[in-house]
Amino acid sequence: MEKERPLILISNDDGVTAKGLQVLIDIIRPLGDIVVMAPDGGRSGCSCAVTVSQPVHYQKVSEEPGLAVYKCSGMPVDCIKLAMHTVLQRNPDVVVSGINHGDNSSINVHYSGTMGVAIEGCLSGIPSVGFSLNDHHHDAHFEPLRPYIYDIVKNIIEKGLPPQVCLNVNFPNVPIKGVKVCTQAKGYWNQEFDPCPRRFDDKYFWLAGEFVNTDTTNDKNDRKALEDDYVAITPIKVDMTAYEAIEEISSWF
Repeated sequence: MEKERPLILISNDDGVTAKGLQVLIDIIRPLGDIVVMAPDGGRSGCSCAVTVSQPVHYQKVSEEPGLAVYKCSGMPVDCIKLAMHTVLQRNPDVVVSGINHGDNSSINVHYSGTMGVAIEGCLSGIPSVGFSLNDHHHDAHFEPLRPYIYDIVKNIIEKGLPPQVCLNVNFPNVPIKGVKVCTQAKGYWNQEFDPCPRRFDDKYFWLAGEFVNTDTTNDKNDRKALEDDYVAITPIKVDMTAYEAIEEISSWF
């Protein structure tokens, strides 16, 4: 009996028509059969949000041998849940998210809809990865990422990932020097809102801000890798338990 080709489930948070998604499909198409279910528009910054106050709808956009594309009215996590519940006949071998227009390094991973996809796949027991490029432009240049994305996804399909671990992969928007497996940088966003004036109301604001990296003594963090022109691969655990704090907190009682 001929072995089934790997099944790859793809989504993103920039929407089904985003250039990053189209490039991602093209890069990894030789690795298996692909099903895409992506939001019908941009959903950046929605993290692991799910739609609970209204129904979620999806429809087929296109289909050809080895590739089916669907768009969904919900969030990126809705796309993964709905695809696995309604479209796929078996569990995917890998969930792949991206390529995001903009990086998701450091604490950005907590806000990222791109990584929400990878985390949802991980929670479902599927090896998962999110890809992001440090360029927010809608026509960003993704071609230099091609060999890295292909090799990473190929390795995940062949070797898997540890349970409850997914990968957060960020690319610099410059000639790439190599790859580093990193820790997640510590930091925070400063001055997060800019005024958005209205004629009769001064209480409107745009989300903005500047990231401050406080992890200056650790040269193995993802922000440092990006600044040094390396691909930053950060293994992410979905178990958020602070095991080192259990004993201290227990002493309160």
